[in-house]
Amino acid sequence: MKNLQYPIGRFQFQPQEKLSNYLQSLTSLPNSIKNIINDFTEDDWAITYRPGGWNGRQLVHHIADSHMNSFIRFKLALTEERPTIRPYYEDRWALLADVSAVHPMESLQILTALHNRWTILIESLSPEDLNKSFYHPGDEKWVTLLENTAFYAWHCDHHLAHLKLIDDKRKNQ
Repeated sequence: MKNLQYPIGRFQFQPQEKLSNYLQSLTSLPNSIKNIINDFTEDDWAITYRPGGWNGRQLVHHIADSHMNSFIRFKLALTEERPTIRPYYEDRWALLADVSAVHPMESLQILTALHNRWTILIESLSPEDLNKSFYHPGDEKWVTLLENTAFYAWHCDHHLAHLKLIDDKRKNQ
């Protein structure tokens, strides 16, 4: 079950990793998602990657929701002195009406535009900017923008692996 929940393993920050590697994951995410979900049928969206896990529809909307939150956290850290961010209940967000009523391709459109802006912003940052931080009260820790970039690169790959599991399940049904 752990392999299904964390198919690429849990996040571990590697500060020596190159920023360009993180940016590659962020830049490629929208097209990678599109390549996986492009021929999903309405029934395919209901498939989960593991028992008790989110279905494809919830997963794509979650990625957009989460990445929008992260983009805002970047802006707060860049424009305020060490702000405290507001965590959100992603499990509750996945149950809201827009998730079931809006086609996931609309969240993919959001992700495409968002990741374009986000990567341009990150590429413009100096090493000092990347060391700016925000306080995450849910995790009870300060998070630098470099660590947050690394986390969201992992988040991209993590949920791409989930979408691939769904794609494999639907193809083998």
